[in-house]
Amino acid sequence: MPGDVLLVEVAPDHLPVLFEQQLDPEATRMAAFPSRDREAFLAHWTKILADASLVKKAILFEGRLAGHIGAFAVDGETLVGYWLGREFWGKGIATRALAAFLPLVAARPLHAHVAKHNVGSIRVLEKCGFTVARDEPVAVAGDEIAELVMVLAADAPGAAER
Repeated sequence: MPGDVLLVEVAPDHLPVLFEQQLDPEATRMAAFPSRDREAFLAHWTKILADASLVKKAILFEGRLAGHIGAFAVDGETLVGYWLGREFWGKGIATRALAAFLPLVAARPLHAHVAKHNVGSIRVLEKCGFTVARDEPVAVAGDEIAELVMVLAADAPGAAER
């Protein structure tokens, strides 16, 4: 696929673009994750940037900030999450970013939570070796949505091969 995908450290000057990306109503619907107001967003990212134990990268596509990807621990599981601005959807960027990111995270198994209606993100995870571990409902902003928990097993290669 044309276009370079590069992972770099998330920097404070990336935050204005990342803030705007997470305000997109279609993106929040697909992710089944509510946007944050500016104050909450900056507080959240200030905490993330200060935590050296987290693996967090900005995703650059053809030199432009396309989104971010990271790994973090929740309830004893290591999770991976990513977000792309809508203008970058459907170009294979998320798959290439996740494939490049996985070798940076030693923990396995690695988990990802994805809204069941987010077929594109499910496909990204599958291409990178994740399989469905369980299907569970989750409450988001007062609504219940169907969510898949996908896992990259300890013995999975974790690289996009297709």
